[in-house]
This record gives sequence, C-alpha cells and structure tokens, in this order.
Amino acid sequence: MIGRRRGIRVTAIGIVLTALMLFPVYWMVNVSLTPQRDMRKSPPDLLPRHPTFEGYRAVLHDQLPYLLTSLLIGLGTVALTLVLAAPAGYALAKLRPRGGGALALALLIAQMIPGIVMAMGFYGIFLNLGLMNTWWGLIVADSTIAVPFGVLIFRAFMSGVPDELLAAARIDGAGAFRTFWSVVLPVSRNALVTVSLFSFLWAWSDFVFANTLDGGGDLRPITLGIYHYIGNNNQEWNAIMATAVVASVPAALLLVLAQRYVTAGVTAGAVKD
Repeated sequence: MIGRRRGIRVTAIGIVLTALMLFPVYWMVNVSLTPQRDMRKSPPDLLPRHPTFEGYRAVLHDQLPYLLTSLLIGLGTVALTLVLAAPAGYALAKLRPRGGGALALALLIAQMIPGIVMAMGFYGIFLNLGLMNTWWGLIVADSTIAVPFGVLIFRAFMSGVPDELLAAARIDGAGAFRTFWSVVLPVSRNALVTVSLFSFLWAWSDFVFANTLDGGGDLRPITLGIYHYIGNNNQEWNAIMATAVVASVPAALLLVLAQRYVTAGVTAGAVKD
C-alpha cells in the first residue's frame, strides 16, 4: 500500500513537471492562434476564443523559402557528417591507428569550444575564401559541430561489432573499405540514425553560424527568417509564433520517429560484456 501511494506521488510530480516544461510550447501554439486584436488582452486567454490562422497563412507566404533553405542545409549537413564521421569512427574502433586515443580526446575537446568562438574563426576564413552568404558555407560550418560528435558515436557503436565478423569478411577477400561498407555500416543502423538526427537538428536550429556567416545571402535559414521577421513586424506576434510552431514540427516528428534508434545509438558502448 505504501509503495502504491509512493508510486502515485511520483507519477503526479512527473505529470506536474512535464506540464510545466511543456507550457511554453502550449503558449506558443495558443498565441499563434490568437487574433491580433486580443494580443494585448489582460489577463490573456488560456484558450483562443476566436482562433485565427492568419499567422500560418503569413508563414506560408513569407517564411516558406527560409524553411526550404533550412531543409537544404540540414540534409547537406547530414550527408557531409556521415561521409566524414562514419569512416573515421570505423578507423578508430577497428583499425586502431597510432594516436587514435589522442585524436578521440581532441574530438571530445572540440565539442567544448563555444559556437561563437568558432563562428568568429569561420568569419575570417570564409571572408578570404569567398564563402560568405552561401548555403554550402553553412553546411561546412554546421558540420564542424556534428562531425566530432558523430565520430565518437560511431567509434563507440562500431567497437561492439564482433571482430569475428570482420575476420570472416577478410577471409572472403574483402578489404578494409569493403568490410566497412558491406559489413560494418549495415549493422550500425542505430548509430547512423542517431548521428543523422542530431546533425540535422543542429543545422536546423543553428542561429550563431547563420547570423555570422549568412546575414545577407539570398538563401537564409528559418532561424534568420524568424529573427528578421521579429525585427520588421514586432507587433504581429501570432505570425511570429506560428512561424516558431511550423519550424518546430520537423524536429518534433524526427525525434518521435527515431526515438528508439537514438536510445540504442547513444548508449552504445556504455556496457561491455
């Protein structure tokens, strides 16, 4: 009986904490549906009495190019990250090159560098190379955050691939690349999904690199779209919040769909037999 009451209390506390954490999300949706005339109402309505979709129509009219650019940058970041991180993780896990431990430590340290510091460094490099205000420049910049994380995830996951499986591939005549491509990569699905998801989310939500390296380009991501939209239309809060809601949908869907793969990919290597 005592255990049951304790379980009920823990569940109730969990529900309350979850509601508190999700309240900003609910309020964002609420404001996005609130008519402009009710925006300054005091006290505000917990539910929009006269919901309107004017904000969402403004999103489709004004923000769609920004959303497509963010999608392009996100997919490009995922592709570049996988191309660089998967072979590097395999090499550190199975080929064990000299200095591999030091390289893994350097990748870990690289993740601790503040984004604004990296953005300032990229600004000088991109300015000299003529990559300012380009979407492919943002792909390169965003990948510098995703690649170290991806290498460490692939290394941890691929370390658990049985060496007997690789030995059997070598007996069949497969070289290092063929073993990686045909044997190791297919069984590393959880790591692939995990790295792809986090790479996409980092690129999709990036503001520091975008604002520093692509402030005046023709193709700008949705984070800059929201930022500039706030600056130009700071009274139309329903349209601003509608943009935030639409920009949050892809990330939320990806997290829900890939949840079990991410759990397996992140915890890979945590337990050894």
